[in-house]
Amino acid sequence: MPTQNSRSQPEQQAPPVQRLRIRYAKRGRLRFTSHRDFSRAFERAIFRAQVPMAYSSGFNPHPRISYAGAAPTGSASEAEYLEIALAAVVDPAAIKTLLEEALPDGLDVLDVVESSGGSLADLLEASRWRLDTTADPAGLAAAVEAFLATDDVPVERMTKKGLRTFNCRAAVLELTAHDARLDLLLRHEVPAVRPDDVLAGLRHVAGIETGEAPTLTRLAQGPLDVETGAIGDPLTTRR
Repeated sequence: MPTQNSRSQPEQQAPPVQRLRIRYAKRGRLRFTSHRDFSRAFERAIFRAQVPMAYSSGFNPHPRISYAGAAPTGSASEAEYLEIALAAVVDPAAIKTLLEEALPDGLDVLDVVESSGGSLADLLEASRWRLDTTADPAGLAAAVEAFLATDDVPVERMTKKGLRTFNCRAAVLELTAHDARLDLLLRHEVPAVRPDDVLAGLRHVAGIETGEAPTLTRLAQGPLDVETGAIGDPLTTRR
């Protein structure tokens, strides 16, 4: 018969036997899905797909899901990542198929691979973005030139700790204009610089208007080759 003390102890869960890393996309109207909304949708999807999740220990066990480098709400993305821990060994391709069927169109699973170990978040060192604006092309090109010629471009953003001012120029490794489109390579730093911060920086240095609702799309994120500016695949990189 269990004692009072044993009944008060939280249940200890078995350790995971497999970890899978997942790349997914946020497309179309689903780019407005917040990180919290996505996490809820994903947890419902793994429940419907009957994925054999490992759970945390404690009084309120929850599925072991680690999110990394989520794009800001309103941004489309072809390169979002998460990792799940499992209580049974499964075929990653089968899990991909199950999740594709369980998630709504616009939240699309692109790759599922077995984890190579280490921290997924540590591999996400930089992002490449496409920013589609309605700016005047000549004015946008001039604004980019002025931005890149400046070492310190202060911008303000409201954070959980209040209004914060930081230099958005330091994180920009590449920025080019092609008509009204910008191609942007951002190093992930603290505080994180977002594409909309760079647009604010362009307005700061050149007064350029980029339109009320530019479309921001993350094309890639992962380990950065500093010499070439290339972004590697975090699902295959080993460290």
